Amino acid sequence: MGEAPGIEAVETLHYGWGRYLKLTLRQDGETFSREIEDHGSGVAVLPFDPVRRVALLVRQTRTGPLFVSDVEPALLEVPAGLLDHGGEAPAAAARREVLEEIGVRLRTLDPAGEAYSSPGCSTESIHLYLAPFGDEDRVAAGGGLAEEHEGIEVVERPLDSLLADALAGRLRDMKTLALTLLLHARRPELF
Repeated sequence: MGEAPGIEAVETLHYGWGRYLKLTLRQDGETFSREIEDHGSGVAVLPFDPVRRVALLVRQTRTGPLFVSDVEPALLEVPAGLLDHGGEAPAAAARREVLEEIGVRLRTLDPAGEAYSSPGCSTESIHLYLAPFGDEDRVAAGGGLAEEHEGIEVVERPLDSLLADALAGRLRDMKTLALTLLLHARRPELF
């Protein structure tokens, strides 16, 4: 392996809902370009009821699977979203997203790490959390914010069924797959 690439120039290709950049890189005396999405940081949370042994998830149509004509573009996912501009803390964003999307006010967040969602083409890193809740924490219907056009359906799933889907390759969202397997590793008695 040669020297690490260095950035020589950055050009903004588009700045709308997303920000897309063209990087000119130099490595081992050669220049080349790559396009990336400068997406910022996000959060993903697996809310689970340890008494009832269920998880609350969301189902929503995603534009990526829709664009590639996926048979089922409505994915089952953990609640997730971006940190608001202005320095919102990841834990605050996690609590906000869970309240907006599934109507649960979280008291406890168990940090599970931070990971890049697609490091070959995006700057997005996601702060991952496991979050126990009880019936008393369900304070709203959820479904997301109307102005965000998310079209969210709240879905309750038994943890053993969620794990079976993970192990059988039926969970098609990486955040949900990772957090389901992590919860099973940390709390196997719930499954």
